[in-house]
Amino acid sequence: MSDSDLMSLYSAKVLALTTDIPHLGRLEAPDGSAQCRAPLCGSTVTADVGLTGGRVTRFAQEVRTCALGQASAAVLGAVAVGRSLAELQAARAELQAMLEGDAPPPAAPFAGYEVLRIASGYRNRHASILLPLDALCAAIAAAG
Repeated sequence: MSDSDLMSLYSAKVLALTTDIPHLGRLEAPDGSAQCRAPLCGSTVTADVGLTGGRVTRFAQEVRTCALGQASAAVLGAVAVGRSLAELQAARAELQAMLEGDAPPPAAPFAGYEVLRIASGYRNRHASILLPLDALCAAIAAAG
């Protein structure tokens, strides 16, 4: 990857998101928790969740990823509370489709993922970008 490729991949918008990730940390007494790891790069995200009526009411995330994974966690953190598992799974599928092809970004309230469209040509980065959603969905599933 050339220096100019890296410069475009790690845009100012992406880097700005990495400095302001909502809901960092862990929850006390979560209803569900999960840790997901991207095998290619070793990035990890741990998500804790509290649920009421099938919707996220409390959320925390521990993020140990590259800048793209951190940007993804920032976008997710801004909209996670109030969401259902079905909404999060749909957003993940839409994000994956955007990264893999010419699909539009996820629908609102997940439209902030548009900033990560720049990574579509870097398949080795997709798992890290999807990791925050994977961890939150797994935490909800663990809450049973």
